Amino acid sequence: MNVGILIYPGFAIFEFSCALELFALPRPELSQSQWYNTKIVAWESGPYDTLCGIKVECVPINRLEEFDLLVVPSWNTANSAIPETFCDELVRYQERGGRIISFCSGAFLLAQAGLLENRQATTHWRYAQTFKERFPNVHYMDDVLYVYDGTIGCSAGSAAGLDLGIEVIRRDFGHDVANTVARRLVLPAHRQGGQKQYIENPVQKTPDVFSSTLDWAAKNIELGLSVDMLADKSLMSRRSFDRKFREKLNMSPKQWLIIQQVDAAKRLLESSTDTIDTVALKSGFENAVTLRHHFKRLLNISPTHYRVQFNKTS
Repeated sequence: MNVGILIYPGFAIFEFSCALELFALPRPELSQSQWYNTKIVAWESGPYDTLCGIKVECVPINRLEEFDLLVVPSWNTANSAIPETFCDELVRYQERGGRIISFCSGAFLLAQAGLLENRQATTHWRYAQTFKERFPNVHYMDDVLYVYDGTIGCSAGSAAGLDLGIEVIRRDFGHDVANTVARRLVLPAHRQGGQKQYIENPVQKTPDVFSSTLDWAAKNIELGLSVDMLADKSLMSRRSFDRKFREKLNMSPKQWLIIQQVDAAKRLLESSTDTIDTVALKSGFENAVTLRHHFKRLLNISPTHYRVQFNKTS
């Protein structure tokens, strides 16, 4: 799976580093026989200067057809012209089914090339007003960390590019691989912002009974746990447990339990041939109806369609 990380004069080094970490770093800890084959590329020959005198060499290109995924870590937010040949090639690449994702200001390149017309998109909040004024035909999303429809994606800011990258990895290699990468990146327990979270979010560990209870619950989600059970295991009153939960994770215990149950269901749907009823019971739901309700509510997809899209055994 070939990935191109696109740079330009004056590119942002942090977003570039995020792209390298996600798609260019070797993953010897994974059992996958394949990983991404990644190149640093530019439409014009380098090297390119960046902060602190760092110079980055790149591969000059004039076609994008070799890539399955193009990553745009950043782009100039000024209304500067894009070379016509480059713009045309971006359009052809997208029309051929090539995937493109942008981090932070990289959405400006996608929008300027016309790739975001009548699509949802986002970028860093500091550029939001400029983006909306320049690209009125793009459906700008204020309250998300990223948007991604499987073909084109944009992240709201630098760190949110990691969230978007993890989602791409999950779609390419599955839930377990994405979570392995997320753990290596030490992603937080829950990323607020309204986006549909598809990855298993590791709980941050602190040496106390509360965090130990959450670790235990995540590993025993099939038991059909209740909030009262978790409070008892934490040696806390229900009121104190609810209050601490919101302080630590910014959500209710019930919300957290449902997220863990849906995550468990996703793993089963990806890796087994169990019936939906069995998946529901194994992931801690009372029945398949409840599973379908929360699955649709959180992920906007049914369990059956999720399995069709992501099951690796079929």
